[in-house]
Amino acid sequence: MESRLNTWVLGLLPLCVIAVAVVGFAVLDGPGLTARNGPPAEELVVERTVLGAGSIELVVRNAGPDPVTLAQVAVNDAFADFRMSEPEIGRLGSANVRITYPWVDGEAYEVALLTSTGGIVAHEIPVAVLTPDPSGFIGLMALLGTYVGVIPVAIGMLWLPWLRRVPPGWIRALMALTIGLLAWLAIDAALEGMEVANAGAGALGGAGLVGIGAIAAYLVLSGVQNWMSARPGQTGGYRLSLLVSVGIGLHNLGEGLAIGSAYAVGALALGATLVAGFAIHNTTEGLAIVAPVSEERTTPFRLIFLGLVAGGPAILGAWLGAATTQPALAALLLGLGVGAIAQVILQLTPSVRDGGGRFLHPVSITGILTGMLLMYATGLLT
Repeated sequence: MESRLNTWVLGLLPLCVIAVAVVGFAVLDGPGLTARNGPPAEELVVERTVLGAGSIELVVRNAGPDPVTLAQVAVNDAFADFRMSEPEIGRLGSANVRITYPWVDGEAYEVALLTSTGGIVAHEIPVAVLTPDPSGFIGLMALLGTYVGVIPVAIGMLWLPWLRRVPPGWIRALMALTIGLLAWLAIDAALEGMEVANAGAGALGGAGLVGIGAIAAYLVLSGVQNWMSARPGQTGGYRLSLLVSVGIGLHNLGEGLAIGSAYAVGALALGATLVAGFAIHNTTEGLAIVAPVSEERTTPFRLIFLGLVAGGPAILGAWLGAATTQPALAALLLGLGVGAIAQVILQLTPSVRDGGGRFLHPVSITGILTGMLLMYATGLLT
């Protein structure tokens, strides 16, 4: 007992020394350090724009080390009245800036935020559109998520009877096609995550959040896969289909988040063409889900469950995106999709190997490239 206690004391001793040193350094106000010269380091990031009748409301976040106070606001080089929810924005803090301005629908505007130290933060509104009323978001976003997530995946899963009738040699090619589909989704999510992260406050993690999300999802899904492998009654095909569904579901969560955010700021027109484009694009995801179970029997309940796991998160993502615009959260969720899909691809690779154990052979290369080109072509419709 005494030996174990001594071990804990020795382990905690460096942490205690660090804590005492940090507290002492803060209390003594950094002894030996000279005051910083030059103006304060101010960095404001506009995270959300809400256009109402005769007003422009901006949600801004302080991504710099020093507090920021706004002195003036100009819209298209004309000063405008404004109110702030917080008189001073501390580090990583956020505030609402409500600007009184008679904007015109369809016009472009340049908003300049002038700080008390003379700094200028410019924000562009390419096309002014009235922001939709949040009270109608829940039902509309649920419908939109169903249109672009649940229904297309379910339609794609209708390929299962055909898959069970094709020659056995085709299955390897179809699994390679599945890897190509998933690889495109991972690349698309990674690029979108980087773009979203760079648009937000770098102090919150920036593009690093995509990497954190990807690694976390990869490790968690690996643990889930090992747990499922040890359970009796979990066939290899269904296990792979479930992992594919989880990976696609996390991707659709990020996709729904982007759709909801775009609609919330009026940057997305909900037309039949857009919905049809997403439906065609996401239908291929259903094929990727049912390909692993094409050589074994499964129940309708399991198929419905797989479809909901893959398509349902699009509804949740649309709700989150419409309710709040937080680039850091979006980057993290998109990173989760990247990591999950990467882990799923790793699990699918054995089913693509030929008799000699090679992963890359003419059939697999053709299937992977075909899958990626298919996702690219259908993505042009969205």
